[in-house]
Amino acid sequence: MSTVEVSPPATEFADAPTEGRLRRAVRAYGPVLALYGTLKLVGFLVFMQLLDSAGDFRRKNPRFGGGAHTWDVLASWDGWWYQQIAAHGYHPALIPIPDATGPLTLQGNSAAFFPLYPALMRLVSEVTGLGLYGAGMLVSVVASFVAALGIHRVTAGLRGPSAGLIAAGLWAVWPGSGIEWAVYSDSLYVALTAWTCHAVLTRHWLTAGFLACAAGLNRPTAVTLIAAVTVAALPAVRERNAGRARPLVAVAVAPLGLLGYLGWVGYRTGEPGGYFALQSGAWQHEFDFGRYTATVFTSVPVGHFDYPYAWPFADVIGVGVVLLALALVPLLIRLRLPAVLVVHTVLTVLLVLGSQQIFGNVSRYLLPALPLFVPVALALRRLPVALRLGLLTLAATASGSYAGYVLFELGVP
Repeated sequence: MSTVEVSPPATEFADAPTEGRLRRAVRAYGPVLALYGTLKLVGFLVFMQLLDSAGDFRRKNPRFGGGAHTWDVLASWDGWWYQQIAAHGYHPALIPIPDATGPLTLQGNSAAFFPLYPALMRLVSEVTGLGLYGAGMLVSVVASFVAALGIHRVTAGLRGPSAGLIAAGLWAVWPGSGIEWAVYSDSLYVALTAWTCHAVLTRHWLTAGFLACAAGLNRPTAVTLIAAVTVAALPAVRERNAGRARPLVAVAVAPLGLLGYLGWVGYRTGEPGGYFALQSGAWQHEFDFGRYTATVFTSVPVGHFDYPYAWPFADVIGVGVVLLALALVPLLIRLRLPAVLVVHTVLTVLLVLGSQQIFGNVSRYLLPALPLFVPVALALRRLPVALRLGLLTLAATASGSYAGYVLFELGVP
């Protein structure tokens, strides 16, 4: 697995006049932003229409899946927690539930949610005057476009501009994509992931290290990205030249965000593993080596939904998404992509399948495994342009249901 120079190179516009650089940038990246934005808007409008026609959101607690308006759903569940953190900060504590007899032994609190996204929400709110809801949506939407550009750059460098354009389109319609335009941290995390991988592929080691560090302040699953950066940097560290210090710095810096936040939560809760105790005791999220996933896979096909946090519609889609991912991983490896992409993708899939969590969310948790888009993009590239666009548009329309309504209203995002 070799390092690939992503095209267009970072210096492509460096020597051109400002106006010429702008024109070239529009030509290079305008189609990416237009395709992603159009497909995403189609799915988003279908999602909003489904919410309005069903009317379920009016009968639900605004904190958990509803409110006075359709768009309130986009800030429910985790979105409610992020707004509380942005407004009031953190209050880490391991508070036992009195006389608890079930699997939940601790009360949930804000420490389960990483700080980068709510910090950006607060900053954007202060700068723009928007409320926290609007600031969170702005951060997510902008980050989703940044992620689309990153996915394009990575894929285009591996297999050409047309494959990169299709991959950016797939980001708009992929299962779980309904979370991209919501008060959730996922778009920001995928943007950081895509540009970390791009930095590694172009040997910008310091950039890669600091982006991975930022990703570690956004989601705990950044451990897969940190491992991928480390594995990719090892060959560069072994090279006998003056540039070996940069990959070493990247390896040292990459885990600091993740370790820093986990350490802070441990300190504030008085228990070194406080974050993991909170995830297990308050949300039943823990690494169980795949036992819960196996339970779901033996239950859903026969129509049994008697396991914890069963959401039938979302879980059926989740099973399909897992099967799709497992089919795409061997194709990804066969393409002999660079190590940073393969390691990150394989570890992400293993982490998701090896964890006990709300299974209907696997479509969302697998979104960062963006190299899975590559085999699909290569397959679609063989089709005529009109048919390719037609399929993506059809998928965008359908995503309003399977990636939006099912996730938010028939499951728990």
